Formats: sequence, C-alpha cells, structure tokens
Amino acid sequence: MAKKKEVVPTTKSGIIAALAEAGGVTKAQAVAIYERLIDLAVKGALQEEKGYMLPGIGKVKKVSRPARNGINPMTKEPIKIKAKKVVKLIACKALKDAILG
Repeated sequence: MAKKKEVVPTTKSGIIAALAEAGGVTKAQAVAIYERLIDLAVKGALQEEKGYMLPGIGKVKKVSRPARNGINPMTKEPIKIKAKKVVKLIACKALKDAILG
C-alpha cells in the first residue's frame, strides 16, 4: 500500500491550525506562538549583525546589495538599480537535505 503524503500548510491560517493540532493548544495560543516566533526572527535579524539562527531552518540575515546596472525588460534600455538592504535566508544542512534529498 502506498504511503499517504502529508499535506503541508502554506498559509498563515494553515500553519496556525497545524500548530494548534500538533501542540494540543487552542488556535489563540497557536497564533501567539506563531507571532512570537516571527517576531523573534525579524527582531533578531535586524539586531544581530551576524544574523539570527532559527534551529532546523537556517539563518535569517540582513545583507546590503550594492548599486548596479540593469536592463528594463520592456524597453531594453539600461537602468541604474539603487543599493538596498534585503533579508536573506541561509538554509541549514538539515533543511537542504530534507528538500534536496
């Protein structure tokens, strides 16, 4: 008999429902857990220069991208792209192995 594949929630409400069911808590408590985790990741990434480690997932890090030249895809005209700061997720080995096999 084929093994039934587990459906992984991809929306905030789906993740909260899965947290509530797996943890045996109410949805309100699951919302608080979810929001606290996101808050820790965001604040940690902003405060820590080295990034913020989320065990089992990876490191969330704020990085600077330099200004560069690009091309407008519609007009093919060269454009200047300004320097900016972006959020980068560096996946840990366990996550890479789970995804890539």
